[in-house]
Amino acid sequence: MSVLIIACGALAREVRAVADQLPNFTLRCFPATLHNTPDRIVPAITTILDDTVGQHDRTILALGDCGTGGALDRLCTARDLQRLPGAHCYAFFTGVTDFDDMMTEELGTFFLTDFLARQFDAMVMRPLGLDRKPELRDMYFGNYKRLVFLSQTEDADLLARAKAAAVALDLTFEHRPTGLTPFARDLARLAA
Repeated sequence: MSVLIIACGALAREVRAVADQLPNFTLRCFPATLHNTPDRIVPAITTILDDTVGQHDRTILALGDCGTGGALDRLCTARDLQRLPGAHCYAFFTGVTDFDDMMTEELGTFFLTDFLARQFDAMVMRPLGLDRKPELRDMYFGNYKRLVFLSQTEDADLLARAKAAAVALDLTFEHRPTGLTPFARDLARLAA
């Protein structure tokens, strides 16, 4: 059985890291920068689906709703697709229950994954203009209290980058190593 996994580019490394637990699969990604324009996510996925019709036995979406306002789930229903559980990819790494508990604990939480720690300037600082106008920080992040780094790997450089991101956003810092276990389990379950 061949499986097409459509993922956000922010998850490509993690999908490849757990690939040995999956059947024959092909990975297609859309640019992670589309999170800044979530109305473009479903059209990007639709293009991938249309380009790959009949090439795979099953298609899985490895992404959360990501701000599509339910449009992604409507696409899943219309095309009989499955996606990983959770509104955000952060829940893929913690498990949905643990993610929900963290949000209940502190709604004003900004999350970083390994990808976001690595790409913080390119995905957050520059697109939001914070590199040019730091006074915008309060407009974007004034209601946030903490930054939680959900690390998939043990990497001292990424940990340092995540701490620097918390300083740049003037948020308290918390580190929660997650590894890839919940992500690998849920992806393998959908691929089976």
